[in-house]
Amino acid sequence: MSETSDLKSSPSSRTPHPCQTCGACCASYRVSFHWREAEPDPDDKSDHSVPQEYTEDLNLDRRCMKGTNAKHNPSCIALMGEVGKSAHCIIYHNRPSPCRRFKASYEDGYHNVQCDEARAKHGLKPLTKHDYPHNESPAHDANF
Repeated sequence: MSETSDLKSSPSSRTPHPCQTCGACCASYRVSFHWREAEPDPDDKSDHSVPQEYTEDLNLDRRCMKGTNAKHNPSCIALMGEVGKSAHCIIYHNRPSPCRRFKASYEDGYHNVQCDEARAKHGLKPLTKHDYPHNESPAHDANF
């Protein structure tokens, strides 16, 4: 998911953003990040740190989302719903940087092979630019 977007349906089409029904990336890849992302900042009133209870140590300076370090069938602990039908992240506003940087294919007009591979692993077709109404950059919603 991209950091600058906020997952909204297109007002003209009422079609949900493809990520709101997908979740394939969350059930395909290890999500690792610097340990500080899971440390609350006492000076930051809008603390957006990743909840520690959703993470596990990976090595001395890295943590990962629980469930994503599995060698076979990784699935993030924060993913709720059914992949490909109705999926959402229960810590969306506090998701780690790899999730914020991950973009769905053609979300910003560019193809993302990792998105296609994750979708294929779960029996989903790759996204195309036509999955976004009027070829506009889709906005993201807080509900993913």
